[in-house]
Parts: sequence; structure tokens; C-alpha cells
Amino acid sequence: MSLSLLTLQDFRIFEGCRFEPDPVGTTVITGPNGTGKTTVLEAVAYLGTQRSFRGSQREAMIRTGRPRAVIRAELTRAGLPLLVEAEVAAQGRSRAQVNRQPVRTRRDLAEAVPVTVFSPEDLGIVQGAPVRRRDLLDDALRLLDPKASALLDEVERVLRQRGSLLRQAGGRLGPEIAITLDVWDERLAAAGTDLAAARAELVRALQPAVSAAYAALARPAPGAGAPPRPGPSTEAAVAYRGTWEGSLADALARSRSDDVRRGATTVGPHRDDLALALGGRDARVQASQGEQRCLALALRLGVHRLVTERLGVAPILLLDDVFSELDPVRSHALVTEIPAGQALVTTAVPLPAGVEIAGVLDARDLAGPPP
Repeated sequence: MSLSLLTLQDFRIFEGCRFEPDPVGTTVITGPNGTGKTTVLEAVAYLGTQRSFRGSQREAMIRTGRPRAVIRAELTRAGLPLLVEAEVAAQGRSRAQVNRQPVRTRRDLAEAVPVTVFSPEDLGIVQGAPVRRRDLLDDALRLLDPKASALLDEVERVLRQRGSLLRQAGGRLGPEIAITLDVWDERLAAAGTDLAAARAELVRALQPAVSAAYAALARPAPGAGAPPRPGPSTEAAVAYRGTWEGSLADALARSRSDDVRRGATTVGPHRDDLALALGGRDARVQASQGEQRCLALALRLGVHRLVTERLGVAPILLLDDVFSELDPVRSHALVTEIPAGQALVTTAVPLPAGVEIAGVLDARDLAGPPP
């Protein structure tokens, strides 16, 4: 899998943009702040995930005063050309297509443009809300498991419909509302139970990779004290945490009155979390920021390695100013741990030893008229 051409129209600051990275090696994007370095990576990531890794709403990704933005990418997969296009709309529904055919599921895009993103915002995976950790797992599931990807779509649909019904109820559970809730609860219980099981299985598969990656990243620098050796600070553990006990169907029945009163679904896989621990300590509240940053990188590395092993090809690697957040030893460790493949890098500091640069492009040279 490789990206050969990316064009942008009215995406963030770019009226037009043409980006041609090296198809197999590492392409570095340079330029002063505000010239669009991160924007290029954000556009590639959007094609594969349908969201901004910066946490931005879709309207923020559209150039001021324009109704929509367009992203087009030419790629090669298994030796065959692939054209992926996405329209980001300020109002109405955003659209995407692969080889001129409308995309029906998010998995279609995840499979067409598999990406792994490392960015300074990754610290929020550890420190932030559970949705950040669920997104990490769900992005991996869309790449690895077609059935789980379908479950994600089903759960999202049911939650939208159930939420709309609960708001419509206005805090009162009438007979018609109760009958319709029975239907949505049955569907949510079935799909939600299977989705939670798929996530839990993924977390079990990730555990060895995350643990090994964290140990490599957190290892003390040679000559900085005691020789490197495993210890409590390098023992990373991940575990899936559901939000209900027993069957989901029973949990939904127990929470129905509360759901009607609140106008929202209070139990289900959309409330689950990924528990993170270092040496038995809760990493969210008991780890230092340096430890949290290493753990966030280890999580990304774990997913990247697992996807690479199972798919037989590495996702496109997007490294957005990651090395400015790490000391030289940990920067080198990160490079060492990443499997070979196409990489797009922005950086404000010299790249660590071991990175073979195939090309350097200035973001200011990418701007031009609309394609």
C-alpha cells in the first residue's frame, strides 16, 4: 500500500494543493508554522478514518467562506491503482468514493487508505475521555475485522435511533415508546454484546505488543544511571472495561427509566473504556506525563504492528511533529520499533538516527490553484 498523489481543494488554508510523496520511503514536510504541514497529514488520515486526528469538526476543515472541501488520493494496493475521493461538506452529508464507486461503509475507506497517526494530541488517548481510547480500538477493528466493522455501524445506527426516540419521549414512558424501545433494545443488546467481545479480543491481542513497545520506549538511556532492565515502570497493561454486568439486554431493561428521564442511552459499548496501567498503577492518574506520552506511543505502535502482521502490509505512517516531544533516546527507540513502510513526517527538529529520508518537501511549495 502506498500513496503517490494527494490533491486538496478548499481544505483548511489550501485553495489548492498537490502533494507527491515518495511511494515507499519517508517523505518529510517542512515549512514555518501555519503553512499547512499538519494539514496534509490530516487530509490523508481523514480519507482512512473519516475524522480529523486533531479533534476538529468538519466545518473547521473547510476553507473559510467555501461550502465544501475535496480530497483526492491516488494509491497503489497489491500493484493495482486506487483512486479515493472524499467531499467534506459544511452542511448536509459528506461523501466518499473509491474508484468512482460510492462508499457504503467506513471499512471500505479504512481498507483503501489504512493509516497510523502519531501526533502530539496522542497524549489525550491516555489523559482524555474514554471516546479517545474507543476510537483507537475501533479504527483497528475496521481494518482487521469486517464483522466487527459491521457491528460498529449497526451500533451507531441503533444508538442514533434509540436516542432520537428517548428525546421524543420527553421524560415520559408511554406504551408506544415502550414498544418501540423493545425493538431497539433487542438490536442494541445483540450488536453491542458482540462488539464488546470483539474489542476485548483485540485488546488481548494488543497486550504483548503494547507491553514490548512501552518497555523499549521507556528504557533508561545508556549511561544515565542504572543499566536498562525491566521493572515496574516498564510493565504496561491494557484491559477492556465494559459498563454493564450480566447481559446487556438485562442492563438496558434496568436502565430504561433512567434513560427515559435523561433522554440518552446510559449503558452499552459506547460507554466502555480501555483501562491502562503501568506497574499496576492507573496510568491516567498515577503516571507522570512522560510515562503517559510513552504509553500513548506504545498503544499506537501496538496497533500498527498488529495490523501490519495480520494484513501483511504496513499502514501509511503519519508522524506529525512527534520527535519534538521526545528526547533523542526515545526518538531513536520509536524509529527502531516501527515496521518499514511509507511514512509522511512533519518535524520542527532534526530527525533521529536511523531515519532514511527519501524526499523533503516544503509545504509552501505544495499550494497552488484548485486541481
